[in-house]
Amino acid sequence: MLIRLGYDIGFNIPAPVTIVAMLHVHPSREPDLLEPDELRLDPGVPLTSYIDTFGNRCSRFVAPAGHIQLTGSTLIEDSGLEDPSPPLDTGEHPVADLPNETLIYLLNSRYCEVDRLSNVAVELFGDMAPGWGRVRAVCSWVYSKVAFGYQHARSTKTALDVFTERVGVCRDFQHLAVTFCRALNIPARYVTGYLGDIGIPPTFTPMDFSAWFEVYLANRWWTVDARHNHPRIGRVLMAVGRDASDVAITTSFGIANLTHFNVISDEVATEAASGFKP
Repeated sequence: MLIRLGYDIGFNIPAPVTIVAMLHVHPSREPDLLEPDELRLDPGVPLTSYIDTFGNRCSRFVAPAGHIQLTGSTLIEDSGLEDPSPPLDTGEHPVADLPNETLIYLLNSRYCEVDRLSNVAVELFGDMAPGWGRVRAVCSWVYSKVAFGYQHARSTKTALDVFTERVGVCRDFQHLAVTFCRALNIPARYVTGYLGDIGIPPTFTPMDFSAWFEVYLANRWWTVDARHNHPRIGRVLMAVGRDASDVAITTSFGIANLTHFNVISDEVATEAASGFKP
C-alpha cells in the first residue's frame, strides 16, 4: 500500500538559533520512498544533513529571527502487513552473547532509570520464562496499569515518574516498558515515527508523530508498542535511540516558540497519491 507522509511545523524565533531536525524517514526505509524526502524551510536558509551516532538522518540549520516554517511531504510504499512477531517461545540472548552495539540499550538513560526500577522489574517479571513471552507481559502490564491522556504530558517525566503516577502519553508508556526490559537484560531501544489510523477505526484525535520501542531477540530487533499493545500496520520508522532525548523531532539550542504543528500519515490509492497541502 501507499502512505502519504507529511508535516507542517512553525516556530517564532526571538533571535537566531541553531536547530537540529529529525524529520526524515529512517535510512532503512529510504528504499521504499517513491518521492524525495526533503525538508523545506521558509524562509530558505542553508541546511546540512548528517547521520548521527544511532544511524538517524538529521538536518542542521540556523533559523533567523522571526517566523520559520518547516514542511515536508513524501510518498512511501509499505507492505500493509502487521508488525511481525517472533514465536512466543523465542528466548533471550545471554548478555555475554549480545552484539557489542546492543549493550548500550541495557543501560540507564535520561528517561529510563534502569537502576531504580530493577527490583520492581524482577518482582513483577522475574519468575517468567525469559524471552518474547516476558516482553509481551511487560507491555501488557504497562498497557493495563498506565492511563493515557494528553493532559498528562510533561517533558521531564521519566519511567520512574510514570510508574509512580500511572498516567502519561505514548512516550511515557514506551519509556516504562523499555526500562523494565533493560532491567531484565533485554536490549530495548526507543523509536519515533509515523503511525496513522490505518487499519483501525478512526480515533478523531489530532495526528502526531508516534513512539514505540524495539527489543533485541533472535539476532534482530522486533517492534513492540506498550501504548496500543497489539500489532499495527503502516508504521514508518524515523529514528531510534536510547529514549526520547535522542530522537527529538526538533532540538533548538536557544529559544524557538512553537506556533503550529500538523502531521499526516494517510493511506492513499495509487491514483490519489498527490502532495501534502499544509
